[in-house]
Amino acid sequence: MRILVDTNILISAAINPNGTPYKAYLKAVTFPNKGIICDQNIEELWRIFNRKFPTKISMLEKFLAYSLSVIEVVTIPETEEETEKLIRDVMDRAILRAAINAKADILLTGDKDFLESGVTNPCVMTAAEFLEKE
Repeated sequence: MRILVDTNILISAAINPNGTPYKAYLKAVTFPNKGIICDQNIEELWRIFNRKFPTKISMLEKFLAYSLSVIEVVTIPETEEETEKLIRDVMDRAILRAAINAKADILLTGDKDFLESGVTNPCVMTAAEFLEKE
């Protein structure tokens, strides 16, 4: 399966290697799965860490160094998808567009804007739901 990992999962995984988001992240990037992130995810990671976790930048650098060796980075297409209108947060719409364009099977997130959107393709799941999935 192809899994686009959203920024909030990446942040949690980078900060806490013992938590559910980290375990879901590992499952997403481990064969037979293929982990995906988009360029916006990387930009958001840096912005959020610089603002909220400036003392943990080295942790982010190590996490990204590993991640970028096992994860596919995709660009966000300019052409909007009709499904995007289901997402309340306009900033999140590009993430969905990247997931659709990358043919992701799952969008792994903790973001309520995605989880409550009704989007079904890709399937939107929390870390816990993804870990329970066979």
